[in-house]
Amino acid sequence: MITLTGTLESITFQNDENHYTIARIKPGDTKQCVTIVGYMAGLAQGETLKLNGRWVTHPKYGDQFKVEFFEVSLPATVSGIKNYLGSGIIKGIGKTMARKIVDHFKEESLDIIENQPERLKEIPGIGKSKSDVITKAWDRHHAIRRVMKFLQDHGAGSFHAGAILQFYGTKTLEILKTSPYAVAKDIPAAGFELADTIALSCGIKKDDPERIKASIIYLLLKHENNGHVFAEKQDLVLKAAKLTSAQKEDIEDALSSLAEQDEIFIEQNDRKIKVCVYLKRLYRAEKGIASRIKAMLSVPVSNYGIDRNDIINEVLTRLAVNLSSEQVEVVSKTLAHRVVVITGGPGTGKTTIIRAVCAVFNKLRQKVCLAAPTGRAARRLAEVTSKKAFTLHKLLLYDQETESFGRNMMNPLDLDVLIVDEASMIDTMLMFNLVEALPVNSVLILVGDVFQLPSVGPGNVLSDIIQSGVVNTFELTKIFRQAEQSPIVMNAHLIRNGKMPVLDGNNTAGELSEFYFIENNDPERVVNTITKLCSTRIKKAFPHVDEIQVLTPMHRGEAGTINLNQKLQQALNNRKQGIEVRGSVFKTGDRVMHLKNNYNKDVFNGDIGIIHDIVKSENRIEVDYDGRIVDYDILELDELSLAYAISVHKSQGSEYSAVVIAMTTMHFPLLQRNLLYTAMTRGKNLVVIVGSRKAVETALKNNRTEFRLSGLKRKFKD
Repeated sequence: MITLTGTLESITFQNDENHYTIARIKPGDTKQCVTIVGYMAGLAQGETLKLNGRWVTHPKYGDQFKVEFFEVSLPATVSGIKNYLGSGIIKGIGKTMARKIVDHFKEESLDIIENQPERLKEIPGIGKSKSDVITKAWDRHHAIRRVMKFLQDHGAGSFHAGAILQFYGTKTLEILKTSPYAVAKDIPAAGFELADTIALSCGIKKDDPERIKASIIYLLLKHENNGHVFAEKQDLVLKAAKLTSAQKEDIEDALSSLAEQDEIFIEQNDRKIKVCVYLKRLYRAEKGIASRIKAMLSVPVSNYGIDRNDIINEVLTRLAVNLSSEQVEVVSKTLAHRVVVITGGPGTGKTTIIRAVCAVFNKLRQKVCLAAPTGRAARRLAEVTSKKAFTLHKLLLYDQETESFGRNMMNPLDLDVLIVDEASMIDTMLMFNLVEALPVNSVLILVGDVFQLPSVGPGNVLSDIIQSGVVNTFELTKIFRQAEQSPIVMNAHLIRNGKMPVLDGNNTAGELSEFYFIENNDPERVVNTITKLCSTRIKKAFPHVDEIQVLTPMHRGEAGTINLNQKLQQALNNRKQGIEVRGSVFKTGDRVMHLKNNYNKDVFNGDIGIIHDIVKSENRIEVDYDGRIVDYDILELDELSLAYAISVHKSQGSEYSAVVIAMTTMHFPLLQRNLLYTAMTRGKNLVVIVGSRKAVETALKNNRTEFRLSGLKRKFKD
């Protein structure tokens, strides 16, 4: 391994999540800079770095130094310390303040800031407030470096250092030293391997029961992350043995111990069904959903005294809508049940049913509430019904800090009827918290398209409820004449039924049709075609940046969201000025997506907005969410990403005027029927698929959503 020492001249790129960095350093007294690459966090221009690694040759960028380990060499001389502190690296310390600190503490200055920061108040002009600012800035700048050094010293990769520090904050080093396996449980992305490397380096034995238990919890969390509610015991034991090299008997003992500690639940079934191992909260959730819904179904429904003619007249009077006989039948039967599911494909009138049910229940003086799993779906529901609609988290008074819900069995929702749209997006834990908060004598109406992608979280809740046979399900099958003429709707129903869509029927010259298939087998050409379409022909028909949405199955790869966003930004936003955040550039007019629920800002995961303004002097940007301006400090920009192209999963619950879908065989791991169907049904006026027929055929043949491990259907029969 080679050692290289030099001064950091610039950071070319840095990934916010894993801190993969491309930078330039000037070794020793040489004038020529060299490129360094590797996972490095907490770096600042002007610092002296000691790097261990090796030289590699990149086919495009030439010689680079690949860093395996690094440390910052802090200056030891008075002049060096003065220059370091005066460089602006530490917020709150400028050149004047740096001179005062060094004049007072000399060579001990950095040690004082690090270990005795309270002594800073000895210097005239530094009070408690100023001292706190300097201390926090120093800790923020050096904390991740300390974590990375600890990981390096114990032979663990530093890939997830940022995520670990963000989760544990000031307690990070203490956790790593005393409870390393907590990382595998609290931060599954970091993985059991990282925690295990640290633990073994600290002297924990391979047959330690805590090690084996940690591997089991990690594997169950991994199953949950993949959409499963439980793991089959036999499979779990095999995977734990492979992960830890532990004996089967020791793994069985660890399972028993975790069950006794109430962390897992082992469900013993008859011989036809394999033994299931649950994380306890997921078992409680499945059991709770089934129990609560059955309790609601046991309460007799009121006799509202309203017949089919009353329903027809009320809807016609209030909504000026003539219901079909199928729709009248569904509304009538809905009034006769405590819990119902209404499902159907595009063009079958699910929205009309929601409006009709609202109208009838309002006539009956019932308090009706509308909700949806996401902010976008709730806004869309409010638009089509002209009534207020909530996100489920907001309805249930979710507290982000405590990760708990204010509405529950002890403080139930104040309503008579709850209608939830896009119900296929509800996962096991959210459904559990929802039904727990419902009065047992209320009415629950779940509306959704069961053929869409399942929830991002664990479970296949809507499908399981339907298949249980316990809840009355009404499927809308009649496609209305106007929708029947739409190639989007026609092709969506073909895909829904596993049949090949008509790919060549609308590729005619002249006026813009509703559906196009443009065949390209090469991912690079697919990207170029999409970019050209969005910046020329489609843009002429849909000129506003929020009207066109590019969808793709994956984030990485040539036709993934990351590359597509860069290409589309270049083509659609020619502004020169922007704000750069570790390799990403945001510019005024950019289409952006918020990536996680932020209840303080009232912005939620998947919300899309347009950058309204960039205030460089204040290091912040303003994002316009449907007319509401939200501020982001530069440190909060990790909550945003460009959204010219988004994943199909992120598009659930939304509709766009024009949708362009990338579909290539490079997306093979994620190609499935309900993904193609979900993407297809996002477009209102135009859908264009750019890709290969083979990719479409592959998606149609893959109907693997049934392979999610879930026990909810069985719980209804217990």
